[in-house]
Amino acid sequence: MTLAQMNAISRDEFVRIVGPVFEHSPWIAEATSLKRPFASMEELHRAFCQIVANAGEEKQLALIRAHPDLVGRAALAGTLTPVSTREQASAGLGALTPEEIAAFQKSNAAYREKFGFPFVICARLNKKEAILSGFRIRLSHSREQEIETALEEIFKIARLRLQDTITETAR
Repeated sequence: MTLAQMNAISRDEFVRIVGPVFEHSPWIAEATSLKRPFASMEELHRAFCQIVANAGEEKQLALIRAHPDLVGRAALAGTLTPVSTREQASAGLGALTPEEIAAFQKSNAAYREKFGFPFVICARLNKKEAILSGFRIRLSHSREQEIETALEEIFKIARLRLQDTITETAR
């Protein structure tokens, strides 16, 4: 779908199409739909990010918590969203050894214990080794730093998902 088409569709269609850009959080697309039209995909992405930035900590934490654990129960059971499954597979997380699965599960548990939400990283921009290293580094952060980092990673995920969804016409 082109950006021009995205600007012209109904609010419900807009939410249906770009709502999944943010994991199980259609409220972001609902709020963003009111800011149309957008001149570029970059402008649309900025509007999404601004909605999240202005949403307050409670909604931001709900957004972070909407993300699945990497190599978590949902991944192992095959119940992730199709896009999350593809993203985790692109990082090499779909073909792990039992030892690697155990390392991810141990890291997920330690991270959740410390921060109260899942470790979020843009899997499409990382590989399994970098993700495991990210756990070690980020476990030393404060909760405030991790909320900020998780949101930055969610914004990267959203940008890539938007690029998969919307094409901009040539100018």
